[in-house]
Amino acid sequence: MLANSEIIFVTLIAALTAFIARYFLKDTRTPVASLAAENSDPLSFLFDDGVLHHASTSAMQRFSLAPGTHVWDDLRGGMLGQFPDFPERPGVGATGSMKLRPAQSSDRVELEMNWRDGMCWVQLNDVAENSRQSGLSARETGPMERCVRTMVQPAWEVNANGRVGWHNDAYDLLERRLGTLQDGNLFSLDGTKNTQRCSAINAKGHKEWFEVVTHQTETGSMNHATPITALVNAEEAQRTFVQTLAKTFAHLPVGLAIFDRRGQLGIFNPALVDLSGLQASFLATQPTMMAFFDALRENRRMPEPKNYRSWRQDIADVITAASDGQYHETWTLEDGRTYSVQGRPHPDGATAFLIEDISAEITLSRSYRAEVEQFETLLDTVDDALVVFSSTGVLTFCNAAYRKMWGQNPEAAFADVTVHDAAKLWQDKAQKDTDWSKLIRFTTVIGPRPVDNFDLTLTQGTKLRCTLCPLATDATLVRFSQNANAVVPIESGAPADH
Repeated sequence: MLANSEIIFVTLIAALTAFIARYFLKDTRTPVASLAAENSDPLSFLFDDGVLHHASTSAMQRFSLAPGTHVWDDLRGGMLGQFPDFPERPGVGATGSMKLRPAQSSDRVELEMNWRDGMCWVQLNDVAENSRQSGLSARETGPMERCVRTMVQPAWEVNANGRVGWHNDAYDLLERRLGTLQDGNLFSLDGTKNTQRCSAINAKGHKEWFEVVTHQTETGSMNHATPITALVNAEEAQRTFVQTLAKTFAHLPVGLAIFDRRGQLGIFNPALVDLSGLQASFLATQPTMMAFFDALRENRRMPEPKNYRSWRQDIADVITAASDGQYHETWTLEDGRTYSVQGRPHPDGATAFLIEDISAEITLSRSYRAEVEQFETLLDTVDDALVVFSSTGVLTFCNAAYRKMWGQNPEAAFADVTVHDAAKLWQDKAQKDTDWSKLIRFTTVIGPRPVDNFDLTLTQGTKLRCTLCPLATDATLVRFSQNANAVVPIESGAPADH
């Protein structure tokens, strides 16, 4: 009886001990599936060449992995029990994606891997949770996921603590190329601006520019970056070019005023200040074309309008003509100065006005014209008939004695009178024994020539001496002289005195 009681007692003690051991030795680890379902922060890892480059907070806490320290085998060791098909190697250089199902069909999770540009993304997705969210089908969510994954613009989310949370693949590539600041961000953003320009230095030491657009959210901000390095370089080149032009225009004696497409003064040089009499402070305010011409009129630096009522319409016509490249006028001012004003169109709707003081040229031209008229008057008093031919054989001058002797007035002709035309006239009114080809050859020779002469007799018997004299610029002076004191008109038929 005692033996049976001892056996029963020992059996009870053994059963109790086994129960207690099973209780305390029970696996207390949280299944990956449970953790993925309970934590809204997905388990995600990013491997670069087999080394952990980035991981979500929940992933680092669950597997005790740290970026830069752990490798692919460390994650594989933690996942192999639930995902027996977990790859042995990270597949460096591979492309595409794959999904792994857990060994236990009851686990409502799946492991997704994506390869791109030598990097591997690993993420544990809760299938049940995904099916509950918004009721979107795979056909609807697939394009959105591919769109986010293939975006060429870096996009990232910054939480309330200023830390980068979600980001797309383009952000990862940019982060690898440019690196991050001490706070883990790519750029130092001004939270008060929705759009701003940021720069970063790449591995080659070159500065890259981005335009970052920020949208504030309930949990932080969503940011999108667009590369604008080429645009910034073009703007800098344009500014340098404009500065170079400004320095060049500063030494020009011609006043320059360039108005942009909006009709506002964009560029002017010091000569414009001197010629217009307008203050540089006024020109620096970028006046419109109408205000600019109004100021010129008030400053008496353009002709006074005959009708003030039509003044603005006249200025509008000037602006229109300048925009078409058809404006070119000479302004005579009250103080005697003369301006040459031209309007020229430029690309992108800009218009340039060139103002040049040509007073000296006008004075010189008038003086030269007066001297020429005086010289012509003096030659008209000479008894000998004088006529000048250019190097091309065109009659350029004749005196009164020539017009009277030969009855020819070149100024009344509809076209240029050539040496051939004149020789034909002379041949008709002279005896046939004269060789006029000699004269024609002399007038068409270029270069130094000796003075030549020959005698001829007119049809009414008047004897003349024809002298050929070379002039400057290869012109030729033909001189007809006679022994009589007066030139006898051919038309009168009166014989010459001897």
